[in-house]
Amino acid sequence: MNKLLLDSHNGSVNQRKDPGGAAAPVRGRRAAAAGSASERRDHLVKLAAELFARKGFQATTVREIALEAGILSGSLYHHFDSKETIVDEVLRTFLEDLIARYRVALDNGSDPRAVLSEMVRIGFGTLEAHRAAITVMQNDWNYLRSLPGDRFDYLVRAEDEVERMWVEQIKRGQAVGQFRADVDPKLTYRMIRDTIWVTVRWFRPGGRLDTEGLADHYVKVLFDGLASGDGASPRP
Repeated sequence: MNKLLLDSHNGSVNQRKDPGGAAAPVRGRRAAAAGSASERRDHLVKLAAELFARKGFQATTVREIALEAGILSGSLYHHFDSKETIVDEVLRTFLEDLIARYRVALDNGSDPRAVLSEMVRIGFGTLEAHRAAITVMQNDWNYLRSLPGDRFDYLVRAEDEVERMWVEQIKRGQAVGQFRADVDPKLTYRMIRDTIWVTVRWFRPGGRLDTEGLADHYVKVLFDGLASGDGASPRP
């Protein structure tokens, strides 16, 4: 029986001996096995995410994921009951990370312009770490939302929460005179959102600009505009 027993006198962990007489802590073996299984699962999720991004979620089969991982299809089911479960993990991981970072930016900042700048940087900063998830969101959003049941309803809830965060900051900036009062906050947010996420289609790591450089450039255009001071059209 694989129990861990704590010696009542000295607090040491009892050890089991293998047939050869070598002693190995049961706790250590269990931790190693758990770590290995967790790492294997994470590896499979990453492989599947890349396939979903490259081929599309609908077109990717469980067999192709298993083939990419070098295992039998049946072995994949030891970790996941369906490819929907895999894409679910890919998207939830991305959205939870994104929203958590946005919340930190909102909690730490008091100036609307500074907060929006940080949120722009956070968005661009996800392009590498969550490239596959962002691609899947763009390509397969409607299909995932059309699946029976409410499994992917959280996509809409997450989208609504993110929109609320951005729109509130834009309105706050308008209220204190930092942002123009004649722009629609929701439309402005959606233009910002689409600009950031569509970047995943052409951005390549190792290029002329990294994600930080992209964010710097976008913040400059967002707040300072494109027209020069002399040639700028008068504001209404």
